[in-house]
Amino acid sequence: MFELAFRSVLQRPGRFVGTLLSAFLGATITMMFNSMHDTAAGSGVDDQSAELLTITGAAVGGYGTLLVFFAVASALTVNVRQRDEEIRLLRCTGATPAQIKRMVVGEAVLVAVIATLLALAPAMLGGRALLGQFQDNGQVAQAVDYAFGPIAISAGIGITLLASVGAAFLAVRRAMTAAAGGRAPRHRLRNLGGALAFVAGLGGVSVTFAMEKTEPTLMAAPAYGAILLSVGFATFSPILLRGLLGRLARPIELLTGAAGYLTVHNLRERAAQLSGVLMPLILFIGMATATLYMQDIESAAVKASGAAKSVEDKNLESLNFVIVGIIVAFACIMLINSLYAATSYRRREFGGQRLAGSPPARCWPWSPWRGWC
Repeated sequence: MFELAFRSVLQRPGRFVGTLLSAFLGATITMMFNSMHDTAAGSGVDDQSAELLTITGAAVGGYGTLLVFFAVASALTVNVRQRDEEIRLLRCTGATPAQIKRMVVGEAVLVAVIATLLALAPAMLGGRALLGQFQDNGQVAQAVDYAFGPIAISAGIGITLLASVGAAFLAVRRAMTAAAGGRAPRHRLRNLGGALAFVAGLGGVSVTFAMEKTEPTLMAAPAYGAILLSVGFATFSPILLRGLLGRLARPIELLTGAAGYLTVHNLRERAAQLSGVLMPLILFIGMATATLYMQDIESAAVKASGAAKSVEDKNLESLNFVIVGIIVAFACIMLINSLYAATSYRRREFGGQRLAGSPPARCWPWSPWRGWC
């Protein structure tokens, strides 16, 4: 199956462009920021510069792992769903589900390796530009030399490969379940984890009111609380979608007529499937919004005090804006891939509606309304 995966990539490379692009961007960002660890470990680096470089690499590296996983997962979901006929043919010729999983995982590994190799040069250039920006702002000493070493390379290869393998396994497992006519069960462990994250998030936010205003770590608790609340909301995204539709169904139908009615009906029927679109978006939009709000509060507090921003304040502000920018970029990629994956397997349904007399103007409004909802 690994030989078949290799031939599949060579024969039809265009089919893997989306996966290659997601893995390439993920590997580039991962290696670019992890090269800050290599730079901080160099000789002659002062403590203040090393602290900023280490924090930058650690913070963005952690977010990067999640972002790469979700971005590659959305691209692989599109890829696997476009190959329903091929997978069905392999099953008819005697291929077992385990063999098909190995084939898809092998393709993902090969694409991830190619993406990592292609990302080496852009990651080096990006890391050097990032260090130069820190030096121009006076946050890192001018004498610090850029280094792109084993930490950046190992992180890029390891994170990209692990994300690709995990995403491929999940994508093909869902495809095999759908091909067998089944529906993925909603595990109790997931519900329990979402409930615990939601309760812990509320606790983290509530603890803020019991802390002193002068406490240095005042914003740490709400920051973790916001992340956990985002995880909780993302876990229960199908339930939230159905509840939202219950409130907005009538206004949507009044505004858009038959197209709105079909939009609401399909969203209700496919709430579980669309949770794959909602989960990463809710998670990362929640994180980005919380980060921007906390940075705005921090900047307002410094301005109200009348003091100039310290080097630590500038470091924190730069780091927060970089994290939010990366989250927004990957969220756009995930949204495009996920929405395409959610509609690509419905060609027969759309064709049936056209044969039944529905004009294109009545079919096409679904997608914008579904994306807006």
